Amino acid sequence: MGKKSIIIFWLSVAVFTILCGTLYAMEVETLVRDAVNYYRGNASFSVVDMTIHRPGWERTLTIKAWTRGQKDSLFTIVAPPRDNGNGTLKRGKEMWMFNPRVNRVIKLPPSMMSQSWMGSDFSNNDLAKSDSIIDDYTHKITGTEIHDGKKVFVVTSMPKPDAPVVWGMQKLRVREDLIFLSQEFYDEDLLLVKAMTGTKIQMIGGKLFPRVWKMRKAEKEDEYTMLEYRELVFMENLPGDLFTLSSLKNPGR
Repeated sequence: MGKKSIIIFWLSVAVFTILCGTLYAMEVETLVRDAVNYYRGNASFSVVDMTIHRPGWERTLTIKAWTRGQKDSLFTIVAPPRDNGNGTLKRGKEMWMFNPRVNRVIKLPPSMMSQSWMGSDFSNNDLAKSDSIIDDYTHKITGTEIHDGKKVFVVTSMPKPDAPVVWGMQKLRVREDLIFLSQEFYDEDLLLVKAMTGTKIQMIGGKLFPRVWKMRKAEKEDEYTMLEYRELVFMENLPGDLFTLSSLKNPGR
């Protein structure tokens, strides 16, 4: 083989490798995007019991939630009575909270985004960043597992340069049928901070979906927040005027 042929050969190998790598990256991005879209749907309405468990106490909130796409959400607490009417509106990257006792709407500044939502293990940032895993991270499949006879992809997600994110890394487990099984959150030193897992996968809202989700702090077995769906309805769309400050104050109008 002459020098020219060798050069052409290695150039072909390099181009093939780049193309394969690009296609692989696109496939992983598509897997994550499709899983998020499956989880959220185009729009949804749900009634969820949120149980906040601590070693010395436990309390449960019942929440009605409306979502549209990846960017718009409205949450309002309907029980217990003392918390009834407390609500949160997410529109794009912005969030507002409403307290009916003082009849006041507060727009959350960036400094409050890492704080706990209603004393749970979910932060305001967790609620606001539903599309962040798609837009702000690059993804790589770092393993595969078998759960209940189905293939599960282990995806390691690293933040893009200068992305406005809290977590130094996330790890996802996505079943071959696009169902999220878990999402792990790591700090800048790549130490596990907390993890969310989905269980009791069953037909709800017209598709297979984990009915129970648990967010647990790392190394604290007895501190967690559990979400259990009472109702879940997926739909094609919801009106835009639902995701407004007026609806935040009067979600049942």
